[in-house]
Amino acid sequence: MNLMLNILLNVTIAFLLGSLLFGLQRKVMARIQMRPGPPIIQHLLHTLKFYIKESTFPKTAAMPFYIAIASILCVIWVSAVIVGPVAQGSLLLIFAIYALHKIVEHNAGSSSGSPYGKLSCVRAVFSAAAEVPLFAVLIIIYLKTGTMVLSDITAYQAQNGALLFTIPLAALMFFVLILSKAPYSPFAITKGKDIISGYETEHFGLLRGYLMISESIAWYMLLWIFLTVFLGPLSLLGYLVGMVIISVIVAFINATTPMLNPNHSIMVQVTLVFIGIVGSIILLML
Repeated sequence: MNLMLNILLNVTIAFLLGSLLFGLQRKVMARIQMRPGPPIIQHLLHTLKFYIKESTFPKTAAMPFYIAIASILCVIWVSAVIVGPVAQGSLLLIFAIYALHKIVEHNAGSSSGSPYGKLSCVRAVFSAAAEVPLFAVLIIIYLKTGTMVLSDITAYQAQNGALLFTIPLAALMFFVLILSKAPYSPFAITKGKDIISGYETEHFGLLRGYLMISESIAWYMLLWIFLTVFLGPLSLLGYLVGMVIISVIVAFINATTPMLNPNHSIMVQVTLVFIGIVGSIILLML
């Protein structure tokens, strides 16, 4: 298949499926809380509607940086699709992309001049103190497989079985990272209800559409990486079923747990990191 066509196809799938999985989460959460909830396509419809709405720019925004940063966030996650499903590249590049995402998330909040955005960008840096250490899971994966390349990790699992069963605590660490990026998560401190929509508060129209596309692609990619690294190789149906199951589990957690304050959020994640690293090293030594 032509490379550009392959990239376009994978990005389109990532956006559409990521949007529907977000919609599924909201539906499951609503049912658990005994509400009817929105239709599953609601997140997709919300994303598309911003492209026909007027774009507004606050007087306090740092132009043109304010405009560029939303586009950059979208480009970052498109790059993740290229590194992941298209090229089956290195997990180190995925980590670098996630680190860039945290930087852009911070700048998206600070560039608007909104007090809500500024508080969100501070929390983005704060949350990185817990989320980035979760990527210590890369070291555990390397110690187990001897590689960081996704295609080689998949080949290793084809011969030796799924990593989910041999390094389960490492899988738990990555799942916590996924949970931290889910809407309404107990760890979603950058978009807490006390700061409206966080770093997205002042973004409307086209810019908000870019942000929502990046969120959908990011969710798809985090699920795809988890399934590839810990359960691969999988068929297309296997990926779909796996993504649905993880999204439903996340929805259940989000519907039944309160949002933690920043201090508690960081401490819980750091504690899980410590348990995951120490426990995984012990299991590798046995």
